[in-house]
Amino acid sequence: MNLEYFIARRLITAKDNKSSISAPIIKIAISAIAIGMIMMIISVATGIGLQKKIREKVSAFNGQIIISNYDNNNSDVTLIPISKKQDFYPNFKNVPEVSHIQAVASKAGIIRTENAFEGIIFKGVGADYNWDNVKEYIVEGRLPDFSKNLNEDVIISRFLANRLNLKIGDEFNTFFIKEEQGKMPNIRRFKICGIFNSGFQDFDASYILGDIRHIQRINKWAPDQIGAFEVFVKDFAKIKETGIQIYEQTSSNLDTKTIIEKYSYIFDWLQLFDFNIVIILVIMILVATINMVVALLVLILERTQMIGILKSLGINNWSVRKVFLYNAFYLIVRGLFWGNLIGISLLLIQQQFGVVQLNPENYYVNQAPVYLNWVYILLLNLLTITICFLVLLIPSFIITKISPVKAIRFD
Repeated sequence: MNLEYFIARRLITAKDNKSSISAPIIKIAISAIAIGMIMMIISVATGIGLQKKIREKVSAFNGQIIISNYDNNNSDVTLIPISKKQDFYPNFKNVPEVSHIQAVASKAGIIRTENAFEGIIFKGVGADYNWDNVKEYIVEGRLPDFSKNLNEDVIISRFLANRLNLKIGDEFNTFFIKEEQGKMPNIRRFKICGIFNSGFQDFDASYILGDIRHIQRINKWAPDQIGAFEVFVKDFAKIKETGIQIYEQTSSNLDTKTIIEKYSYIFDWLQLFDFNIVIILVIMILVATINMVVALLVLILERTQMIGILKSLGINNWSVRKVFLYNAFYLIVRGLFWGNLIGISLLLIQQQFGVVQLNPENYYVNQAPVYLNWVYILLLNLLTITICFLVLLIPSFIITKISPVKAIRFD
């Protein structure tokens, strides 16, 4: 029998413990650990979830690595085409981290309806375009099919559809300005087959997606000429290293840019979440630890006579300390249980019903995304238990200073 554990369990289950001086302090300590765990789980799950969701959203509409012409064009519009006939297309065999590559082209235009007009960027895509990345953002209609004959189907953002008062099945004229001055613009009539809502305002306010062959005809390009290649990688964490490998494997007239470089202001902002998460973890663990130290000190003072009796019976200091450490460990586990239960329940509710809404103009998403990773939750629990237990070794050292004779007389 484990004597220390037996005594600790009797102390925990004792009826008079509920009416003792330490009862409210114990409840506060348990509550502090529970609240701390709730805050840590939510901050990690939503912080990582927001980073992951924004990263996926930016990647879905832009690719993760862009291979384009090496010129001084800083706009999203294609000026000089590149050949589709490249060693790395359609399969990038020299870089195994590449999962998919697709050809795209962009051209600026103006949508004109009877009552409104909007400047847009027509993004042309082809049969190789991976619609799986965009599918989840389609809110109405269907995805276009560009694998066969040239067609006029396009998908447009809900933002543009509302501003232009357009809906599924509507047709509209788009004017594409020619580079030669003094010439009439090219006019194309498109039909809306789908409406998307990415929540990424920079994209929703400007882009429509259609057949790349329209751009090739307007610009008088050959069928194998495109604007750029969008590359997707298997592991986003290695995107910088993969970007360097792709750059080394492409010709000298082609430039390679990752979305981290293209949208540096977004990813710099996302990095701040890592710092905020660390600050929250430190504060919550610190608060929980302080409350546990206070609770343990009160327990020790309240059981001073018992400590004196145990010592007089020959039990050594470490064994007596273990009694109170077992007691403290029980309180920690109890607090963690309620913290995990409430925290995970709140995250599941948010994941299913999207209770907490966000402004997409500021956060690039419509609702707080949740990333539930059981490994992270387990590590948070182990971290809390380890730090609290190590810190509690310090106040338990007071037990070694208690004299059995004085402790038995202690009132």
